[in-house]
Amino acid sequence: MRAAFHRLKQRAKSTVAGLTRPSIDQEFIRTAPDPQHALDIFKGEWVSALPSPLTACRAGTLPLFGDPRIKWAVEQWGGVQGQRVIELGPLEGGHSWMLEQLGAAEVIAVEASTRAWLKCLTLKELTGMTRVRFLCGDSTAYLRENPARADAIVASGILYHMVNPVELLAEIAAHTDRMFLWTSYYDEAIVTGTAHLAARFGPPRQETHAGFSYTVHPYHYRATRFRLGFSGGVASYSHWLTRDTILQALRHFGLDRIETAFEEPRHGNGPAFALIASRTR
Repeated sequence: MRAAFHRLKQRAKSTVAGLTRPSIDQEFIRTAPDPQHALDIFKGEWVSALPSPLTACRAGTLPLFGDPRIKWAVEQWGGVQGQRVIELGPLEGGHSWMLEQLGAAEVIAVEASTRAWLKCLTLKELTGMTRVRFLCGDSTAYLRENPARADAIVASGILYHMVNPVELLAEIAAHTDRMFLWTSYYDEAIVTGTAHLAARFGPPRQETHAGFSYTVHPYHYRATRFRLGFSGGVASYSHWLTRDTILQALRHFGLDRIETAFEEPRHGNGPAFALIASRTR
């Protein structure tokens, strides 16, 4: 009997990328409820620093619940009060929370990573979001299969994780007259001069989508896909676009009024910038 129990206990352990699931005893809390208990389910994975009254909690360090890029976009739009916003790739819900705080009537946030989606749900509970709905699924597929339009679409940190980034831009343009984008992009001079970036890129390829022809630059995640807290794309690689290609694609699909900001050509993860794009006709 004891041997059989030992075998069951051993089978209960699962190892993924060198991580072993703790024993069942470690999956129960023995003290009074505390936000930190929920956060510690994802210990070591958090990216975001949390807003009041959770500022003392141990989580991440990036100010995504007070992101100046989102503030800038909403100011340029004249606000989102009473509006319907779609957010693609919410990560941990920081921008979703900001959009609700800024008055959005409804935020539909679509997240493909199941672990990131669970983190969004955790922070939805801890921060008390009431007008945000987190959907677990692929952003492009969601837009492709749901024709309803939005007053605005927010796409921060997602484009450079896509295998078909131009399809995503086309779908965004089909669903709204204004969008916010923050993304990394391919710059040959910067990439080839930065060893850790150059090592990840393969030969460029020509692609066409909905009448728009462009060049993609394959980016390979390699071992980073297996790290705790990985927040990349669905495939083992993604396709980066140049800055000019992104702007040309948006104009091709009708979002022809574009303002750029937060230019970071020397960002550690690759050149990056933000933009808002809207339709003028």
